Amino acid sequence: MFGFMFAFAFIAYIQRQAVTVASAGMIKTLGFSQMQIGTLAWSFLVSYTFLQISGGVYGQRRGARRVFVVISLTAYAAVIATPLAPAAFSGYALFAVMVLAQLVLGCAQAPVFPVSSGVLEAWFPAQRWSLVLGVQALGMNLGAALAPPLISQLMVATGWREALLLASLPALPLIAAWAWSGRNTPREHAGVSAIELAEIGPRREDSKAPSIGWPRVRRLLADRNVVLITLSYGSMNYAFYLLQVWCFLYLVQERHFTILESGWLAMAPPLGAALGCGVGGKLGDVCYARYGARWGYRWVPLIGVPLGGVFLVAAVETSNAYWAVAALTAAYAAVELLEGPSWAAMFHVARADTMAAVGVLNTGGNLGGVIGIPLVAYLSGHGMWTAAFVIGALFAVLAGVLWLWIDASRPFDPDTHREIEIPSIS
Repeated sequence: MFGFMFAFAFIAYIQRQAVTVASAGMIKTLGFSQMQIGTLAWSFLVSYTFLQISGGVYGQRRGARRVFVVISLTAYAAVIATPLAPAAFSGYALFAVMVLAQLVLGCAQAPVFPVSSGVLEAWFPAQRWSLVLGVQALGMNLGAALAPPLISQLMVATGWREALLLASLPALPLIAAWAWSGRNTPREHAGVSAIELAEIGPRREDSKAPSIGWPRVRRLLADRNVVLITLSYGSMNYAFYLLQVWCFLYLVQERHFTILESGWLAMAPPLGAALGCGVGGKLGDVCYARYGARWGYRWVPLIGVPLGGVFLVAAVETSNAYWAVAALTAAYAAVELLEGPSWAAMFHVARADTMAAVGVLNTGGNLGGVIGIPLVAYLSGHGMWTAAFVIGALFAVLAGVLWLWIDASRPFDPDTHREIEIPSIS
């Protein structure tokens, strides 16, 4: 089951990164501007962001087995629409179709992480949540790392359209395998023994999760810890999307590497992010075992994420292009330390409502990209890369500091409305 969640995250990030890497070919062959490329990335992110909560609710109501088949097939159709569109459209109509394809891709991928989070919450004991979440995030970053060299190599060999078509094919056998053997909960799987069920521990999802409605979601939105974890995650994600979306073009335009060089060098930051996810997840579990949910999940964000801001500034200040790549890699690793602890903390707060709560978390998280992508597109289009990276550093510091007020030991009570309040640090 973890292998499936890892693979879905891996494929999702290849799909979403593919267009940003292929944008170098689009600019050359279709005459797209920097702002148009930014609009494509922003279109995906808008629909992806604002359907996170709905995607989580949909997952809780329908179950992960059905949902992953539906959304994965829809995402595949949206991915292949982009390279096929130039055969039938041109000019403004072509750009509109590509924007629509990115909007549909965002809609299809919106439930991926809320629903997979519900699967991981159901299939693993609490003392392993941070690690499995960190390793799943490692998978998404490996997908993001593979996309630049894969797509750039295929672009040089066949062209950007063929590159996107070929890179989309691995999704199909994954969907088929999941449809055959995926299950919503351990109790539904014939291969899970009574001993394994006892190790996982009691879960409430069988009786409570399917009944979730919008009044309950509104109570989630009013929970103090849900709000603060989401604000921290959103602040971190400005830096995340700065590195994920713009790293390839930064290396081409500002550091003057070739397309092939940038394809390989742009692989380094996502690999650093993958390492950061795995390390952060493991450290989150270690700190949780030693200090409990309250302080155990605070230490990694408080120390690691602001350090990412330092590396972001170092990346644009160094005169050596290869040292800049190293600093970008370190920055990405540092900010991604947040993934495992923040999601595990949300699991502790939400429990049976994990899918909906992670929908809230990812909504706020991706608002960092919704705001940041057009801002970076404007700044980079005017040669102000340094300003874009300094803003990212400030958001990274904020993401860490907010954890002083987060208490993951206080669970969300779906039957009690609590007003949002900021407690004293303790």
